[in-house]
Order: sequence, then structure tokens, then C-alpha cells
Amino acid sequence: MPRAPWQRRRTTDSPRPGGGRQWAGRLRRSGSLARQVLFAGRVGRRGEGNVAGATTLLVPPAETDSRTGRVRLPRLRMRRRDGLSHDVITVAPVSPAVAPHPALVTARDEPSSFSIPLLPGERTVARRIRFALVNACTISSLMLGLSAIFIAINHGDVRIAASLLIACVAFDGLDGFLARRLGVASPFGAQMDSLADMCSFGLAAPVVVYAWLNDSSPSLVLVPACALVAACAAIRLARFNVSPKDRRFFCGVPTTMCAAVLALGTLIAPEMPPVLRVTGVALLGLAMVSSFPYAKLARLVKLPPWVLVLPLIGALVDYRITFVVVVLAYLVSGPVLWLRQRHQPA
Repeated sequence: MPRAPWQRRRTTDSPRPGGGRQWAGRLRRSGSLARQVLFAGRVGRRGEGNVAGATTLLVPPAETDSRTGRVRLPRLRMRRRDGLSHDVITVAPVSPAVAPHPALVTARDEPSSFSIPLLPGERTVARRIRFALVNACTISSLMLGLSAIFIAINHGDVRIAASLLIACVAFDGLDGFLARRLGVASPFGAQMDSLADMCSFGLAAPVVVYAWLNDSSPSLVLVPACALVAACAAIRLARFNVSPKDRRFFCGVPTTMCAAVLALGTLIAPEMPPVLRVTGVALLGLAMVSSFPYAKLARLVKLPPWVLVLPLIGALVDYRITFVVVVLAYLVSGPVLWLRQRHQPA
């Protein structure tokens, strides 16, 4: 019965004089792979880019064991005996176009994370100063929001805290305007602005409202409403960062406008039952994460003049009632625009 190829005996000539034939043992199972390596072809010429007398051959790429997860690499060096001389044979992957295995990538080939510039474009002193000025406005908004939290908690003077929130709104609009006007808008600035907004509008505004309504409203209702505003602000900012931008409408009430309404409500203190105040806070939070389109300030300015004059006349009569009516009208405008766009023919 014939034996398998790897079980057959093979003999080789002995290098010693008069040695005759000697038994070299059984062929290994990897002999076919070795033949493929040796006859796959040679790359380059001897003595170029390698050790003197070296020959580069093609070998299969590295493989990963599915059971153990270890990387099985091909032999990187082989020795061939040719009389009394020794040649070192280096190996290379079969397909040079294929990317090397991550285990073979050295530290110098990995890109450094510190090489990413915060301000893309040319790095001149003037642009860096403008970039620092824009980020100073963002940091100012962040610090004012923290100050509002500290004042509302320790001193209990919610009017000063609410005034600081209004200043946060002003600095938040200023940094975006300066970034576009000075030509230093960057992804870093956008992320920095979102983090500052979360602190100033997502955390400071609910804390100020809680300090304002703590004495008149039960904590069992007030705490969930303020926590809802913080959670909705985080969702609103995260969605804004990953969503495509629309120049005409906001998708949901922006956090800046919600904080401005809460701060003005704290300063004006309209005559309303505590339950309605807490309900209004919760509705503002839900309006931030809604999908209703709300007009931006640039479109509101383009409204007919008589529409803009009516709030001014109402403020002279009773500014508290006018404030509540304007806020409710803006909140209702979102569902109205959504219904109007839905019924329009495609």
C-alpha cells in the first residue's frame, strides 16, 4: 500500500566525501508551503536594500487564528546551504498593495494624535489672536454659567444669577458671530461651544429655575421638571452636532433660546400659579427635543413691521402678560409650520 507523500522517505547526498546517501527523514506537511515559497518568485536583485547576497521572496501574508486570536506570521528569515557559502533569504508579502497587518506596524508608522491642529489653515500670529479671542468668548460664557450656579445655590439671589444667564446668551451669540466674521471657525470651536452651552444652558438654567421656584412649588414636581430640562438640553446639543444644518429653521427650540426664556421669566416673574410655572419649564424642555421647525432669528426679523410692533405696544401695557404671550406664540409656531409643510404637495 503506497504511503502518503509526507510519509515517504527521502535521501540526500552527504556533504562529506565518501558519505554516500543518507536518510533525511519524512517530509513535513508544510513541505508544499515551503515549495510555494521557494518557487513563488524573486523580487528585486541580490544585494540591493538588504544584506549582501540576500534574496527577497514572496510569501503568504499573516493569518489570525480564529480560536486563540493569535497572529501567525510567516518566517521572516531562512538560511540556505549552498556549498560553503550561506545566503540569507528575506521574505515579503505576496500582494504589496494589501495593507500590512496591525501587528507588523511599528510605532513610527502610526500617526501622532498631537499633530492635529486646533485651527486649520495657515498659522499666522494674527489668525491665532483672532482664534484666541473667539474662544475667550466661549470660555466667558462657561464661567458666567458656573457663576450663576454658585450664586443661585449659596447666596440665593436668583436675579443676579438670571442676569448672568442673559450675559451667557450674549457671549454665546458673540463667539459664533466673530468666528464666522474673522474666518477662524473650526471643529474645535464648535465642540467647545457645545460644551459651554451644556454648562451654561443645560445645567445653570435649571439650577437657577430651581432656586427661583423652590419656595413656591413642591420639590416632588419641580425636581423632575428641572432635570428634564438638563436631559433635553444634552440631547438637543448632541443632535445638533451630528445633524445637517438648515439656514431657515431650527429642529426644536435651541438651548440658547430656552435659557433666555427661563432667565427672563426669572427676572420678570409673571403672575402665574406655581403649577403653571413648572409646567412651562417642562414644556420648554420637551420643545428642545421635538422635531418641529422653529424659525431662526434672521427670519423673525424679516416679519412684517406691524407684527414686530405689537409686542412693543403690549410691553408698554403689561410686560409680564406680553412675555407669556410671545413665548407661547413661538412654541405654537413649531407645530403650525410642521402641519403646513406636511400638507404641502411634494
